[in-house]
Amino acid sequence: MPATPALLIRPGHLLLLGALSLGGCLRLGPDFQPPAEAWSKQWQSPALEQASERGTLPDLRQWWQVFADPILDRLISDAEARNSSLKIAGLRVLEARAQLGIADSGRYPQLQQASADSLYIDRHQSGGNNPQDLHFWQHSAAFDVGWELDFWGRFSRAIESADASYFAAQANYEDALVLLRAQVADTYFALRTTEARLRVARENAAQQKRNFEITEKLFRSGQTAELDLQQARTQYLGTLSSIPAFEDQLLRTRNALAVLVGQPPGGAAFLAEQPGLIPLVDRAVLQDVPANLLLRRPDVRAAELNVAAQSALAGVAETDLYPSLTLLGSIVWSSDTLGTTPRSLDLIGGPSLRWNLFDYGRIHNNIRVQDARLQQLIETYRDKVRQAAREADDAASGLTKALERERILGEAEGAARRSVVLANTQYREGYSDFQRVLDAQRALLELQDNYLVSRSNAVSNLIALYRAVGGGWQSAGPHIDSATRQQMQQRTDWGDLLSAPPPQPTYPIPSQVDRHE
Repeated sequence: MPATPALLIRPGHLLLLGALSLGGCLRLGPDFQPPAEAWSKQWQSPALEQASERGTLPDLRQWWQVFADPILDRLISDAEARNSSLKIAGLRVLEARAQLGIADSGRYPQLQQASADSLYIDRHQSGGNNPQDLHFWQHSAAFDVGWELDFWGRFSRAIESADASYFAAQANYEDALVLLRAQVADTYFALRTTEARLRVARENAAQQKRNFEITEKLFRSGQTAELDLQQARTQYLGTLSSIPAFEDQLLRTRNALAVLVGQPPGGAAFLAEQPGLIPLVDRAVLQDVPANLLLRRPDVRAAELNVAAQSALAGVAETDLYPSLTLLGSIVWSSDTLGTTPRSLDLIGGPSLRWNLFDYGRIHNNIRVQDARLQQLIETYRDKVRQAAREADDAASGLTKALERERILGEAEGAARRSVVLANTQYREGYSDFQRVLDAQRALLELQDNYLVSRSNAVSNLIALYRAVGGGWQSAGPHIDSATRQQMQQRTDWGDLLSAPPPQPTYPIPSQVDRHE
């Protein structure tokens, strides 16, 4: 005969208790408050106003198109597809998404466990009126359910934290994209600058070699002193010695660019040397006011989302101060091979209350730890905004001043070229000594090199300015490339996480994050 099922509480009461508990849930801990200071919403920079203008083209998300360089476009496209640092940032987004799934499972019964046991029992009983030996099997199967109700918001706060962490990982990916695109453009134009400086050094060395050869002939014919010969030789060899340094710098820059675009050193051999100068752009084109652009920078948004995540964790820590209410239920079936023992089926259910009354300060100190971490992240966010403003202001000022210096050096280079012509003419006609020729050539080489460096500084500051306002953060491609996705699917069951669209925020997170961008 089966045993009568044992119920500690009626099912209707369980449903009512669960409904009341879930309906009256509280969410302990601080709600997220934007940590931005008042100045950041109205920030203006005279240097940035001078170095930028409002417009729609080029799109700030593809600012490098202002240079109209198809090679640069190709390099940035290759970097997006193969750069390892960007791939790691994309994988961290995937990791954060899986962590969000773990946190979201807290909405459902935390314990759902099936068990089955088969035990062989060999019992020897001696003495008494009925000594006997028993040999039998005992079988049992059970299904246990435990559901801790989210009465104080422990699980909802954990989901809120994981939700913000997921979007922070997305913002970090976008920040890695901003950095990568700026690094590729900066390294590419550094390569072009080195090529131009090497070209100038070779041209000057060739001219100085001709002067040295002419001076050597004059010395051998007795028409000039040995001092002129040695001075000409010294200048020629000094310029010649700079060429190996430029060639080494060119190789190193080319290798750095190759690694950025996901190729081995020497893999950027397709970059044929360009004879022209690097382009100059005198202003950055911005689609919004600087204050809004700064707050939309991916690293700033990530810092704010970290504050939101930690704010929710502070609430999770606070729930430990209060009792936890768990609904427990079990279905247990048991039998054995003895014919005299009936089979049984028990249904067991009821609430369980747990309250840690004596923790010796552990819970309160954990709350303090979480609050201190929250304040640290608030200060980190505020410092991040200040640093973003500084970077934009510095880059804008650097762009303006580098362009001013470039214009001055351009005029000085023209004067130096004319000086070399005049000095050579007067020397040949006997109106001046050879020292003037040497001085004129030395000044020309120095000015030409400084001019190229100044142009490079202007372009580098323009790139830094676009990066400082968060330009180039959006990517049309997936976070995980197809080859990596296939490799991960072969190794692990990822379900639809590798192809499903990103989830929408479960709880309100920073208002600056535009989900439709």
